[in-house]
Parts: sequence; C-alpha cells; structure tokens
Amino acid sequence: MTGPMMSSVSRQRAAAGLALVLLAVVVIVFPVVFSSPVVTNYAVYALIFMAVVTAWNMFSGFSGYISLGQAVFFGSGAYAVGIAAKAWHINGVGVFALLPLAAAVGAAIAVPFGLIALRVRRHTFIVVTIAVFFIFQLMAFNLNSFTGGTIGMSAPFLPWTPTAFNDRFYYITLACAVVAVVIAVLVRRSRFGLQLRAIKDDEDRARGLGVRTMRVKLAAFVLSATITGLVGGVWFLYLTQVLPQSGFDPLFDLSLVLMAFLGGLGTISGPIIGALLIEPGQLYLTIKYTNGYLSEILLGALFLLIVLFVPRGIVPTAGEWVRRARTRGQPAVPPPESPASQRAAAPPGLTSDEGARREGGASRAARRRAGRIN
Repeated sequence: MTGPMMSSVSRQRAAAGLALVLLAVVVIVFPVVFSSPVVTNYAVYALIFMAVVTAWNMFSGFSGYISLGQAVFFGSGAYAVGIAAKAWHINGVGVFALLPLAAAVGAAIAVPFGLIALRVRRHTFIVVTIAVFFIFQLMAFNLNSFTGGTIGMSAPFLPWTPTAFNDRFYYITLACAVVAVVIAVLVRRSRFGLQLRAIKDDEDRARGLGVRTMRVKLAAFVLSATITGLVGGVWFLYLTQVLPQSGFDPLFDLSLVLMAFLGGLGTISGPIIGALLIEPGQLYLTIKYTNGYLSEILLGALFLLIVLFVPRGIVPTAGEWVRRARTRGQPAVPPPESPASQRAAAPPGLTSDEGARREGGASRAARRRAGRIN
C-alpha cells in the first residue's frame, strides 16, 4: 500500500475507534442522564430485541434460511427459568444463576429442531419453523403441570427498589446485546461465517466445494438458539411473568424479520438499527393508543414499504448512496496513461520503446505456448 492509502486507512481506523469509545460512553451513562423509568423501559426492550435479532441474523441473515420459529427458543428459555426456580425454590438474585440453563435449553431444543427442519430448502424451511412454533405454543397452553397453562408463570421476587430495577436490567440486557454483537462479528469474519455466506449464495456449489452444509447450518442454528434462550430468561425476570401468548408470540418472529430487513439482512449493524427504530416505536404506539392492533397494522404497512422501496435495507442502501456521492463526476473508466507516465513506469535502464518491445515479445511467446497447449 502506498503512503496516502495507508494514512487514509489509519484515519478511518482512528475515526472508527473514536466512534466506538463515544458510543460506549453514551450507552453506559444513558440511565444516569435519562433516569425516567419509562425511558429506561424503552431502552431495556430495545436491547433485548437487539440481542435477539442479532442472534437471529447470525443464522438467517448469514445463511439465507429465514426462520419464523425463533420464539420457540425465546419462550422456552423463559419457561425454563420459571420452572427451575419453582422446582428448586430459588428466590432473589440467585435466580440469575439459572440463565445458563435457559441457554442450554435453547440449544437442546435447536438440535432436533434443526436436524428435522434443515433437511429441506429455504421456502419449506419457513413452513417447518412455523409448524414447530405452534406445537410449542400449544404445549405451553396445555401442559398445566409444568407451564401453568393460561395462567402462566410468575418470576421469583427480586429485592431491588423500583428505581434500581430498570437500571440494573438495563446493564444486564446491555451486556447480552454486546456479547451477541461480538459473537456475530467473530462469526462473520471467520471461516465459519464465510461458509454460511457461501451457502446463502449457492448451497449446491458450496457443497461441491467441500462445505459440509448440514453441519454448518446446524451449528449456526444452535448458536443462534443458545443466545435467544438466554435472553428469553432475562426477559422473563424483567417482565416478572410469562404467558403462552407472550412467550410464544408469532408477532415476535415477524418483528425480528422486519428489524433485520429494515436495517439490512446479513449485515452486523443493520439488525441493530432496525431494533433501535422499531421496538421503541412499537412500545410507544402500544402505550399511546388503546387500539391493541394499531402497532401490528403499522408494522405490516412498514414491512410492505421496506420491501417495495428499500429491499436491501438501510445500511446497504446508504452505503451505495455514499459510494455514488464519492464517485460523482469521476470517469467510470480511468483515462489512458500519457507517454511521460509510461516512460516513468518503465524499469531502470530501459527506454519506453525497449519496454514495449519486450512486452510484445513476451505476449507473443505466451500466445505460442497457449497454442501448443491447446
């Protein structure tokens, strides 16, 4: 790399590092600046969905297999914490020790779920995930001895003051979101992430190149379910209750898809932006208006607008606009080099005519070798 290019890259890295530091400061002091429980409640739900949509995008966005059954892992993680706390008589802050169990339950469900669903291709996979989702929702309604049926389950009491409750869950959900994003970045930059993107582009060709597609898809599916189950347990402790219709909510999956498509499917920052835009807006509409279906109607209308006008999402579309703005006015094809630049590029000790004669001789020799090979 030349000196100007290296200095440009170093400036970009310095700017990115400064932006990350400023972002870290902002998210850390957020509950201090905005101490209202209403505002922190918005932030907690936004961070919950940020973590879950990042986990969803880690599988569906990278592999191209759109899952509408992510609520299976989310609700199962919530019920796992509630059932274990009730059976083992765990109260207080000790209930947070059950969060690894929620993650393990999500992973354990994802293994047979994935072994069945991932044997089919993308469109059929969507139908299978919907069917499995409704099976788990019906189980939550009817297994009264475990799930409480329509009554649901209540979370153990946490001995925190009302003012500290939201603030502490803000930092807990922030940690979950940060871990999910870091894992997504590591996966995308790894060979594993490259294999997932190869499956998304052309699964048959990826298999022909040696990618064990079933193993790679299942590993990403289980990883996504593990994070989602963990966050489901955190959500249960924050909400203090889980019901079949809230733990296994079909709108939950549709919201994840909308967030990912709005920001940019398969990107790192796209689902994060989608979660920060949609979830607070959905909460605001739910609280502002008594019509419980208004937010769902607007979500559907927003999804149609995204598909029609911004099908690639905000992040890829904005990146394309920036590239167009930077290259505006520049020729699409670089102009031919002048004779002076050609003489300057010639090797020392050679004139431009001698260099041209040597290049012509080398090209003729290459054509003769190619003719002999053919």
